[in-house]
Formats: sequence, C-alpha cells, structure tokens
Amino acid sequence: MKKIIYWMFPFVLMWVIYLVSDQPYPQQDIKPFLSTYVDLSFLESVLSPVVFDFHHSEVSVAALGVEGVVEFIVRKGAHFFVFLTLACSFYIAMRKSFPLRSQKLVAVLSFLLTVLYAISDEWHQVFTAGRTPYAGDVMIDSLGALIGILAILIGNKLRK
Repeated sequence: MKKIIYWMFPFVLMWVIYLVSDQPYPQQDIKPFLSTYVDLSFLESVLSPVVFDFHHSEVSVAALGVEGVVEFIVRKGAHFFVFLTLACSFYIAMRKSFPLRSQKLVAVLSFLLTVLYAISDEWHQVFTAGRTPYAGDVMIDSLGALIGILAILIGNKLRK
C-alpha cells in the first residue's frame, strides 16, 4: 500500500500537467491580470535590454510589453520547475517501491520517464485549440528534470 502512495504524487502531477496543457492559451493568459492589478513599470528598464527569439517570435519589451516578457518568464519557469518536480517524484517513487540497488539507474529511468512525458505533453498540444507543440519547451522541461535529478544525486552524495 505504501508503494502506491509514493506513485500518487507523480501521477497527480502528470494529471495536472495534462489538464493545463488541455486549456487553450487565452484561458492561461496572465497578461490581462498583470496589466490590471500589478504595476510592473519598475521592471521596464531591467527587461528592456533582453531581446531574443523563441519559437519564431521575438521576446522583448518592445515586442511584448513588460507584461508579456514577465508572462514568458513565468510560463517557461513553470515548465522548468514542474518537470524538475516530476523527475524528483519519479525518483522517490522508484527508490521507495522497486528493489533497484543502483541510484544512478533510478536517476536515468526517472529522467527518461520525465522526458518522455514532456514529449507526450507537447504532442498533446497538437490537439488543443490555440496551442502548438514546441521542441524548445521539451528542452526546458528536460533541463528542469536534469537539474532535479542532479540535485538529488549530489544531495545523496553529500549526505554520505
């Protein structure tokens, strides 16, 4: 029974990711909230030098406004941290429920499961109105997973 409990968190997290990915972009757009309720003008001078292309679009204050750049940072940060958390939860669930002795094998399996789920999440967006899959998001998700797994391995090594 305890083994099932350890697997609940990654499966609930995957379900939440699925539900969020199933929403059209306008339902997730936080720019109207930011422009109405949060004064971000103090960030304009900080974010103005930031200019780069992402998914065939320019990310800059000139192109998106301060709210648009902040939303971009929040959305991509969410990708990173959610998939970091998913990888860590896979790792914990596997370590607690399988008799695998090698923590490196568990780390690799956790990373691969997370990357596969990231790919399936982007593929799912093909079928969601107003959403497009993008390999760059899979890269951000994978980086989050890698950092999470490395943090666990380094933490385990320091603890010993």
